[in-house]
Amino acid sequence: QYLVDQVAIIDSIGDPSKIATGATRVTRDPVQLRIAELAFGLIRASGMLKNGCSFQTGGGGPSLAVAKYVKEYMKEQSIRGSYCIGGITGYMADMLKEGLFTALFDVQSFDAAVTSSIADNPYHMEADASCYANPFNKGCLVNDLDVVVLAALDVDTDFNVDVLTGHDGVLRGASGGHSDTAAGAKLSVITIPSMRNGVPSIREQVQTVVTPGETVDAIVTEKGIAINPAREDLKSLALSAGLPVKDIRRLKEEIEKITGIPDEVRFGDEIVGLVEYRDGTIIDSVYKVK
Repeated sequence: QYLVDQVAIIDSIGDPSKIATGATRVTRDPVQLRIAELAFGLIRASGMLKNGCSFQTGGGGPSLAVAKYVKEYMKEQSIRGSYCIGGITGYMADMLKEGLFTALFDVQSFDAAVTSSIADNPYHMEADASCYANPFNKGCLVNDLDVVVLAALDVDTDFNVDVLTGHDGVLRGASGGHSDTAAGAKLSVITIPSMRNGVPSIREQVQTVVTPGETVDAIVTEKGIAINPAREDLKSLALSAGLPVKDIRRLKEEIEKITGIPDEVRFGDEIVGLVEYRDGTIIDSVYKVK
């Protein structure tokens, strides 16, 4: 309370029925479903989906579809995981209720369906950001994470990920726990369409490095899967499962044959933002677009 300057009294803080709109519904888009199918195929091939596994996915279209496939597979194989973390959706709350996971650690709720779960289920627990991802405490949750599925605005041929600036250089997103989960998880999977509005999503170099490529295991598009060269073990498992694994530069060239190569964004000298990594180091800067 000593940080509060003023309290404003209003009639309502919002309509919770409007929260679950769009982002937290399983996609019907065929491109996003294809991405989700390939991402799930990779997770299954990795062998990470087994008793005691921990899992995180976002609330976007492909991510939620991956969660759907994971749920169906765990039910078929009678797998019981340990916990889910992150932004929690009603879909994850259902997985807890059905006994597919032992616990949910809720850092933020993505839809209104979560409310009754966190109120009534003692195994649906709130967690603060430090418990979730602080690399300096005695055991943050992300460091024990088996699988994470993450989205991106752009990626590059070194597997770096940009979730802040769009192809035009303008700030469009927020980092959240993106770099934390990628670093902590045993398997970090980035899902991204090969192009958006005719602009390719795989670049030679991203505008803004938010999640370093060394912490990314695979990039999944509807046109194929690029696996980090440091993960030859994962590549072998994916190929054995018949998944369409492609070199990231080849994948980039395939996409650019359709889209062409976009012009580089022109920036001025003014810095408008800094990208701070999870250990406090500054890994990139955001410049004002000319």
